[in-house]
Amino acid sequence: MTSPSPRQSGVLAHPTCLPGPYGIGDLGSGARRFVDWLQQARQQLWQVLPLNPVAHGNSPYASPSAFAGNTLLLSVEGLIKDGLLELGDVNTMPSFPRGEVDFGAVTDHRRALFDVVFERFRAGRGKKLQAALEAYQHANHLWLGDHALFAALHRAHQHKSWPTWEKGLARRDKAALDVARKTHQHEVEREVLLQFLLHRQWTELREYAHSKGVRIVGDIPIFVAFDSADCWAAPHHFKLDAGMQRKVVAGVPPDYFSEDGQLWGNPLYDWAALAKDNYAWWVARVKAVAAQVDVIRIDHFRGFDAAWEIPAQDKTARNGKWVKGPGRAVFDAIHKALGPVPFIAEDLGIITPTVEALRDGLDLPGMRILQFAFGDVDGANLYLPHNHSANTVVYTGTHDNDTTRGWWDGLDQKTRGHVQMYLGRDGHDISWDLIRLAWMSVGHTAIAPLQDVLDLPTSARFNMPGKADGNWGWRVTEDALTPQVAQRLLGLTTLYARHKVHKESRPAGH
Repeated sequence: MTSPSPRQSGVLAHPTCLPGPYGIGDLGSGARRFVDWLQQARQQLWQVLPLNPVAHGNSPYASPSAFAGNTLLLSVEGLIKDGLLELGDVNTMPSFPRGEVDFGAVTDHRRALFDVVFERFRAGRGKKLQAALEAYQHANHLWLGDHALFAALHRAHQHKSWPTWEKGLARRDKAALDVARKTHQHEVEREVLLQFLLHRQWTELREYAHSKGVRIVGDIPIFVAFDSADCWAAPHHFKLDAGMQRKVVAGVPPDYFSEDGQLWGNPLYDWAALAKDNYAWWVARVKAVAAQVDVIRIDHFRGFDAAWEIPAQDKTARNGKWVKGPGRAVFDAIHKALGPVPFIAEDLGIITPTVEALRDGLDLPGMRILQFAFGDVDGANLYLPHNHSANTVVYTGTHDNDTTRGWWDGLDQKTRGHVQMYLGRDGHDISWDLIRLAWMSVGHTAIAPLQDVLDLPTSARFNMPGKADGNWGWRVTEDALTPQVAQRLLGLTTLYARHKVHKESRPAGH
């Protein structure tokens, strides 16, 4: 029997959305100022979403690596402090937009800077970091070499998918890989260095957050991208055919977000193959993320019970079928290897009694999204606060939802009426009405996206599921993070007893 989790609250904001002068939010002073702002509001949690590299579409949920970090998050200020960049290197940077991320321009600019960083490190400016770099390489040898080589080969092949590479490289012939490591040694060593520097900066930022009473909620997307180092390095973990192409792909059936369902395209796991070494790949993945964050949200948790398998050639997700997953066996393996890991189960979508039994058997908190609560006035909707349980994480919305202001503006009159009746409010302050509702819930944890705390419209939305482009670009401006907003959030946090620091307790999950 576990002890109840303390009441707590936090804000969801991907680091790329934070303020700063270099075109994208990073791990530098802007992130520290955001932590300071969270401390002013007595928030105990910062939910960051995945920190992995992004590919086409700029989504951290479709990453070329489940283990690596997004080097676009590297703080330019931190690299200057380490002596690997100079102020003159950034005096002629492009004029980046203030309120959004231009990923193409940022990527080009950072790549040029990272070339300078690598050359200066090789020239001797990084001597003081050499021992720490070697220790990092040793600790991460299971994935780091494959990731760095994959990144180099992917660029050398003009970002074409790995099964289209020369057969020796696609099939990982040892002789071909040995030649590739020599041919692309510069690129491989550069990527290893950048991953190390990112790890170092993130560790410092996390320690700073801890010093301010803020813990980090991270994220593990259940599936990985097909065009990834993970799939290339271990194709036997996935349901691929003899030509290394996907037999079936992941997605979800028609739901709230899409009448055709969502065709994600990720390869699906061969769970029987993964079970042969007691899910060692999953253990390593969780270990890596648990070393970075304090709580791990498992995206699409229901996939461990059953996944929606869609024929790879289909154009929509309508014709999929549910195929059984590993259940708790993978979690038992994780627990045996790592001990208790604080998880949050993202239990949204079509949730069956077997999914609920898996979640509850593992004693994991589920999620309740207030934007999903309204429309049916019989009071039975599980997302309505009077139906919440204590072992729950309550959100106004998530990164996949519209902002609450945008959601309200698009509601039909019937649903608006239900919201107004339930709240006893007219909805003119709807973002804060839902924040209040989340904070007063009996759920032990309440989280609001930063866009809702700032009462922003649809233009600030992070992600539109099913839309391939135009997502993840929103950024907050420095002047929006005011003491007044922090004080308003502090008021609700104090009123609903989510402000007390429980140093001996885990932030969420068990």
